[in-house]
Amino acid sequence: MSPLNLAAHLGQDEFLAQVLHRQYRHIPAALPNPGELITWDDVNTVLATHRLEPPRLRLSVDGEMLPAHRYTAPVTTRRHTVWQRLHPAKLHARLAEGASLITDAVDELHPPVGRAAMELEQWLCTGVQANLYASWTAREGFGVHWDDHDVIVIQIDGAKRWKLYGPTRTAPMYKDTVEPEPPPEEPVAELVLRPGDLLYLPRGWWHSVAASEGEHSLHLTFGIQTTTGAQLLTWLADDLRRHDVLREDLPAHATAAQQAAYLERLRKEVTAALENPDLIGRYTAMRDGTDLTRLRPSLPHITGVPADPEVRVRLTTTRARLEHAANGDGLVFRACDNEWEMAKEALPLLQSLVSAAPGAVSLGELAAAAGISVADVAAVVFELMDGQAITVEGDER
Repeated sequence: MSPLNLAAHLGQDEFLAQVLHRQYRHIPAALPNPGELITWDDVNTVLATHRLEPPRLRLSVDGEMLPAHRYTAPVTTRRHTVWQRLHPAKLHARLAEGASLITDAVDELHPPVGRAAMELEQWLCTGVQANLYASWTAREGFGVHWDDHDVIVIQIDGAKRWKLYGPTRTAPMYKDTVEPEPPPEEPVAELVLRPGDLLYLPRGWWHSVAASEGEHSLHLTFGIQTTTGAQLLTWLADDLRRHDVLREDLPAHATAAQQAAYLERLRKEVTAALENPDLIGRYTAMRDGTDLTRLRPSLPHITGVPADPEVRVRLTTTRARLEHAANGDGLVFRACDNEWEMAKEALPLLQSLVSAAPGAVSLGELAAAAGISVADVAAVVFELMDGQAITVEGDER
């Protein structure tokens, strides 16, 4: 786990059993050094060294996105392509006027934030994306609104006032049948987040946020990917195509009796699947084994991994699945939409990789754990790297 240990700060198993998807939780001063995640200097570097076009990078005021030309300037390359470069003076002016700065998926741009997102993915067994928010005035960037996913907020610097109004629809979705009812006029809670504070907020909770404490604000919001019954049924419909009745054409032109007979056959297959106590486990295992959220190349090692005990490697996902083979002979390792069958002697090596995630481990440590040579470890690592599941660690901060 990361030294942040966000799961422990939020309450570990008690949080999963009593808080997750149910109610908000505020933990003051949970992180003593939030700048270890990201600093203002890191933010300046990200903005200066990446071509981030809207909506990946955007300014927002009162729920409206500002036109890019108000804080960028066009640049024409020698190949006659045009891109929008941030104009620092324009950017400063818009932010001073009350705009909020948002950078989506900053976990893909700044390794410490990426590791924190992977830590949450490992604990919650779902995808996580971190967005960065910065603001300087009491003007609200988004007004009173709700999100279609749970969020975990970490206040990095300054202070921000959150007004929480609660939900008006149970578990609203991005693609839903109706909109939630408007929020109540008065909030159910009002919080000021300061550096190191954590806030968990379930999806559907109306809230508003403003830097109204007379100082700037920088915070990270970790959005937690939903896993709903609708998604389970979509997957189940595909999984059940192995049965004839799901592949057959609907008897739209048949008699009422024939249609009823078809629906009864269909009902039996679907009911049998839903009565399987392992259904949710199978679905979550599939999601974990196909997770592709942290793919990373391993240049320059394109034809092999050097048999050097000091070389460090790590999994590109924290949701890899390691199981005994169905026949009881050997292991099955699933990660990044790939599957490997390995001898049972590989268990210590694979366990070391999984337990180290999201951190790295050296080839020497893996060799010692598995009782095999560094060269043999390098060969296994390259096989996993070819399937996207592992990367050679560079000089990341």
